[in-house]
Amino acid sequence: MSAPRLAYRSSVALGYGLMLLPVAMVLLISVFRDEIVSFPPSGLTFRWYVNAWQRREFANGFLVSAQLALIATMVGVPLGTAAALALSRSTISAKGAISTLLLGPLAVPGVVAGTALYLFYLKVENGLDHDIVGTLPGLIGAHVLLTIPWTVRVVTASLQGLDRAAEEAASNLGARPWTVFWRITLPMLRPGVVAACMFSFIQSFENLELTLLLVGPGKTTLPVAMLNYLEFRMDPTLAAVATVQIMIVAALMLITDRFVKLSRVV
Repeated sequence: MSAPRLAYRSSVALGYGLMLLPVAMVLLISVFRDEIVSFPPSGLTFRWYVNAWQRREFANGFLVSAQLALIATMVGVPLGTAAALALSRSTISAKGAISTLLLGPLAVPGVVAGTALYLFYLKVENGLDHDIVGTLPGLIGAHVLLTIPWTVRVVTASLQGLDRAAEEAASNLGARPWTVFWRITLPMLRPGVVAACMFSFIQSFENLELTLLLVGPGKTTLPVAMLNYLEFRMDPTLAAVATVQIMIVAALMLITDRFVKLSRVV
């Protein structure tokens, strides 16, 4: 093997190692026997997984996070797909400004966005005399702001390589615009839409910064429940919960890649 090829493969392996090392450490710590993490451990155990399973706040947080991520994805992906199509096919002069506005939540720090939404919700509550902060609809509205930018970004990337010849042929043969979209455009966009669903769900499910100021009693997400647990205890239970999260995300990516090759979309 030549020296340049060896250096290239070594640098790639080093890069992957640096990315996967934190994940490997979380997996390892989750089975440490000691309550206070120390190296080397005195033994290995799975009792922290049992402890996480028995704690109601983690189970409730998981259910709230899954419900929230699913609804936010179901609302945000269609809206983001429609926005990406409109921006891609439109010739208006303000297209760049609208695109920047839609992608803005990706650039704003989560804590700043969460604080702004919290203050906005308080203003709306005073005007409507109806609670929004700490409710599921309030969380859904906030998380839709996460899913739309990811959808616009991924679907727009898919539209860049989309061949419009089939759409034009269908239109020339008399197909209505809705029929062209439903039978031609949407099937061709399927890889981008599926990838947008996956990324949107993951972003919503694991979000902490935006959600932290908007949760309420009975509506605490899993990341917030983990942060609350960390205030009182520092045992490997959180590593066990994080390991389960990693496995869920990995499973979602593998299933998505099975049906849609992510390398062609992102």
